[in-house]
Amino acid sequence: MTGAGGRSGPEDSGPAGGLAGRGLPQGPGEPGLPTPRTAEGRAGLAWILAEPGRALIATDFDGTLAPIVADPAAASAHPAAAPALRALAGQVGTLAIITGRPALTAVELGGFGGIPGLIVLGQYGWEQWQDGQLTAPPPPPGVATARAELPTLLARAGAEGTWVEDKGHALAVHTRRAADPAAALARVAAPLAGLARRTGLRLEPGRLVLELRPGGSDKGTALTGLVAERRCRAILFAGDDLGDLAAFAAVRELRAAGHPGLTVCSGSAEVTELAAEADLVVDGPGQVTALLAALARAVSGSPRPAR
Repeated sequence: MTGAGGRSGPEDSGPAGGLAGRGLPQGPGEPGLPTPRTAEGRAGLAWILAEPGRALIATDFDGTLAPIVADPAAASAHPAAAPALRALAGQVGTLAIITGRPALTAVELGGFGGIPGLIVLGQYGWEQWQDGQLTAPPPPPGVATARAELPTLLARAGAEGTWVEDKGHALAVHTRRAADPAAALARVAAPLAGLARRTGLRLEPGRLVLELRPGGSDKGTALTGLVAERRCRAILFAGDDLGDLAAFAAVRELRAAGHPGLTVCSGSAEVTELAAEADLVVDGPGQVTALLAALARAVSGSPRPAR
């Protein structure tokens, strides 16, 4: 099998021949497994099915495993998310969630604490949670400065209905509760950009949110680092928002380096940019979790490599 980067895969010279020889499902041959619309995505899925023990399955949290809600503190994972992840945990080499949330928050809101081996990279990779252990460096001083200045800045911008989610290592300004969320987002964009410059932070746009966070790490660098650390061969990443574009770009770069990969967009009317970049578009968290469950069924019984 030949991936996007041109490496030969195990025991064959083409995706169809390799999968047929192994008796593995392709696309709609396995209930719930759709066919990616790109050749690169189809090759990535074929590799994951053929070598699940060397695969990384990674997803975003909000909008991908959990429906978007007005109050992030009230979010919860789709009811099928934890069972699907638990089923995959025993079948694939590496299972991860890469989120802008604090890692422990995502674990608690998702009910993921009992999933063996699950890695949660929080705050765009600044934090790592695994098997109940959380590791994270201290936040840079710019975060404390921004925290102190935000109330005055938002009051001067006159964006009523905005509120700040304090993530410890980052500060997210939400406008979803405002009378006109899009207008409120536009009013605070320039002042927040100035604050980001003054404090040395990065301004990250999202679904009716602008987040001030440390630079040097995004979902792309988090994903690439995990691939190297875990020595993964093939990659699937699923996301829904602008912050996931960096992870999609990382998958493309990894494919060019010989790692087959598949990008999945959890589609929404609020963000269309990600769908244009994806190998596969599904309809929100319900369909993302259905895809993960179908993958678990498809690779059930496959051996995992020793680490």
